[in-house]
Amino acid sequence: MTILITAILLVSLLLIATERHTHINKAAVAVFACTLGWVLYISFGADFVERQHMADYRSFLDGIQPNSLAVKQYIAKSIFLPYLGQAAAVVLFLLATMSIVNILHTNGCFDFLTLWMRTRNSRLLLWKLTAFTFFLSANLDNISTIVLMLTVTNSILPRTKDRKLYGTMVLLAVIFGGALTVIGDPTGLVLWNKGAITASDYTLSMAIPCALAWIIPTALVSLRLRPNVDIERPTLPYRGDDTNLRVWQRFVMFLVGIGGLWFIPTFTTITQLPPFLGALCTLSLLWIVNEVFNRSLFDNHKRRISFDDTPQKMQYNTIQQILYIIGVMLALGVVTETGAISWFANQIDTLIGNIWIIGIITACISTLLDSFASCLTMVSLHDVSDTISYYSVGGAYWKVLSFGTAVGGSILAVGSISGIIMMQMQGVSLKWYFKHITPLTLLSGIIAFVVLCLQLTA
Repeated sequence: MTILITAILLVSLLLIATERHTHINKAAVAVFACTLGWVLYISFGADFVERQHMADYRSFLDGIQPNSLAVKQYIAKSIFLPYLGQAAAVVLFLLATMSIVNILHTNGCFDFLTLWMRTRNSRLLLWKLTAFTFFLSANLDNISTIVLMLTVTNSILPRTKDRKLYGTMVLLAVIFGGALTVIGDPTGLVLWNKGAITASDYTLSMAIPCALAWIIPTALVSLRLRPNVDIERPTLPYRGDDTNLRVWQRFVMFLVGIGGLWFIPTFTTITQLPPFLGALCTLSLLWIVNEVFNRSLFDNHKRRISFDDTPQKMQYNTIQQILYIIGVMLALGVVTETGAISWFANQIDTLIGNIWIIGIITACISTLLDSFASCLTMVSLHDVSDTISYYSVGGAYWKVLSFGTAVGGSILAVGSISGIIMMQMQGVSLKWYFKHITPLTLLSGIIAFVVLCLQLTA
């Protein structure tokens, strides 16, 4: 049964990696794989429980004679629920940040971007777009950031060719801005929830490599741009009766939303509560401010959804990401419970035994397989250790895996959900990306990875 459950995971990972060819949604594959895996596990759970959790199982029985129903109840309550809790912590965080972005966008708190970004200087426009994207992605989830910033990009640039080039640079800023912090990408969030990293140490280690991975390709692309670029006349989204907020009110809401997200690591450090509670706290405060500022519209029942469909795009893609994260985490959880992950970890340590090589291999895998699935698979091989420095809290292993998957996700774009969204919104083909962008991301990724290794071994 271990072989069968492991095979289901491997086949699902293959389908996830070939989503562009099979046209089967990766979220659907992940959810089906995790469901089937846990059904098989609980159906033949007696052998697994006796082998992996005998002492805890006997304590659970409390003198009751073992039987089929007791095994299933033990698995459901003592094995399955902890994995579900880990996935729920990530999902709740994403739901909170998605809602924060939705409220800010609906109230026009990002409208200033369309006016601020507007310039005919092609290089200045590129650096403005990518710099703000890098900053925003470090504080928001990648899905919301890529949709928001590509919408701004397309509202400024009328030519498809320009949209392709600027859109890909925005993607790189999203990927490496998200890799900069523990709240910018689900990978960092999972490591943080696992207790493998701390927020401040992680950001300090990632700062220079992430900045290099964004700056180098952006600088090289800016050198080949013509001096001026055609732009659209600045038009703000139609707000109708959605909001009548003044500039200072929008600024206050922006500070509450983004400032609250900045405070989450401090909140978690002080309270030792999961990060999603900090995100929910920020959402609740922003919600209250929103209700106060828009009280007249709510009282008159005038408030309605904006004609701009950016929030709907964010919601649709985030829901897919949420289902995908749940599926992947639970699928890896059931394989872990069979003992297959421990066996695989021993093989990796015996055959390779070098975390830098493992990081490179993980980066190569994540060029085709989704970066989240790649990183989570490798992360699940080891627990946080107090005796081995590489696997300790803030150890090099976790940072190398996280950054390696970010680099891998940028090399072909299809290795990240953000990349797939960018290719759909900007009409970028894999062939075009490979020809124009991959050499730049490969060069910058190698340089940044070497810098990270030097930092961690110094």
